[in-house]
Amino acid sequence: MITKQQEIKKYGRVGVLTGGVSAEREISLLSGKCVTDSLVRSGLDVLSIDIDERFFEQLPKYGLDRALIMLHGSRGEDGVLQGALESYDLPYTGSGILASAAAMDKLHSKIFWKGSNIRTPAFSLLEKTTNWKETLKKLGGEIIVKPARGGSSLGMSRVNDVKSFKEAWKKASILDDKVIAEQWIEGEEYTVAILDEKALPPIKLETSHEFYDYSAKYLSEETIYRYPCELNEKKEKELMRLAIQSFESLGCTGWGRVDVMTNSHGEFFVLEINTVPGMTDHSLVPMAAAAAGYSFDELVLKILDSSM
Repeated sequence: MITKQQEIKKYGRVGVLTGGVSAEREISLLSGKCVTDSLVRSGLDVLSIDIDERFFEQLPKYGLDRALIMLHGSRGEDGVLQGALESYDLPYTGSGILASAAAMDKLHSKIFWKGSNIRTPAFSLLEKTTNWKETLKKLGGEIIVKPARGGSSLGMSRVNDVKSFKEAWKKASILDDKVIAEQWIEGEEYTVAILDEKALPPIKLETSHEFYDYSAKYLSEETIYRYPCELNEKKEKELMRLAIQSFESLGCTGWGRVDVMTNSHGEFFVLEINTVPGMTDHSLVPMAAAAAGYSFDELVLKILDSSM
């Protein structure tokens, strides 16, 4: 029988990588603190590291045995950090280089899904030469504009006219030079957490905002999270299968979160995959894990297991 001390010893010294330089830095710091506190409660040897440009020159002195990645957004969730850690032979949590890059880039994700017959909203890459009127018409007249490689709903805008369309593109371009427009799907929004390659109970999201934006995610006390998600058993299983299928189609592993919409006919559309979802007190993965019977500390250890 394995003792708790032996269980702890197998992880060695864990570095929680947090902060970073992306627009999601503040959320990353919050996630990192929650995870670090959890590992301390579990008795692990843990070091919280706010990543900056000196991280890799200082890495040898940290004496890490593995890294738990809590950086959201660019240079943390997009394969860059994963590639650097692999060059140091340091095990890390979550998806690998290619999967992280593909999931972070919404344009590439949607191209993958289109080729795999996984339903996703119609989309278009936006550039200075874009015919705004024609693109708006092609996407159904009601669209959402997004930085292709952003997270936390930063830089996103819902628009339905040419003038606001171009303004939304300019706003998103501040955060990313690659911007997409996506067909607006009018319906219910769901999220499915993935843990150890299995889908956790789906959560239905309800907000009074135009969409599930940054404020609804992290600040509002009025956002409603429904779990059980109010789908019948057949539809819930369909949603969970779709989440696994879209997650695996990009080569994602370990843990993550898949965001999905339904239209008025009840058809599911995959929006995006987060390979390093938030782990704050407002975050969705801990809610889904609780619905599956895991405490926050058990969830964190299961995430850490993906580095093994």
